[in-house]
Amino acid sequence: MFFKSKNIDADDGELISRFKDSKDLEILTSLFSRYMHLVYGVCLKYLKDREESKDAVMQIFEKLSDDLQKHDVDNFKSWLHVLTRNFCLMKLRKEKSTKEKEEKIQKEQVLFMESGYEMHHDNGVAVDTDLEALKECMKKLNKEQKQCVSLFYLEEMCYQDIASTSGYDLKKVKSYIQNGKRNLKICLEKNNVKRS
Repeated sequence: MFFKSKNIDADDGELISRFKDSKDLEILTSLFSRYMHLVYGVCLKYLKDREESKDAVMQIFEKLSDDLQKHDVDNFKSWLHVLTRNFCLMKLRKEKSTKEKEEKIQKEQVLFMESGYEMHHDNGVAVDTDLEALKECMKKLNKEQKQCVSLFYLEEMCYQDIASTSGYDLKKVKSYIQNGKRNLKICLEKNNVKRS
């Protein structure tokens, strides 16, 4: 699929030993090419995308040269399977974390956009004034809403983490955030009317 290697007639253990001594990538390529189809299969199972799986196979090969130097490997096939699975799980976790952060940023933007407040000068009104209005409106929220909204938008915590931190039920956390957001919107709109 990706690699062309010389057909080196030796078992896995011998190739690993030769590679560790010489750091010859041709030896590693021969070893890896024996199991590359299995690596690709595991990647495809977890990543569910052919091109992403092909890229992952290349990245795992690059990782392999360092990892083999650090570890004593008795059963290369099993070890490579675990290495591949862990690589894919870490990749998925990282993507999930990035996606969650992007979603939180979008939610934060929605909060301000729904309230009609954009973070720039608007009709001569400075950003500081908007922030002051937001701080004042935050003070008007009840204790639970204030805590949950702050943790969600400012600390970028997920619902589950907020529930764990605050001790509130998960459904309550969602409710406090939703109601707090609505109350902030109403308060900010009133402030906007007063200043107009």
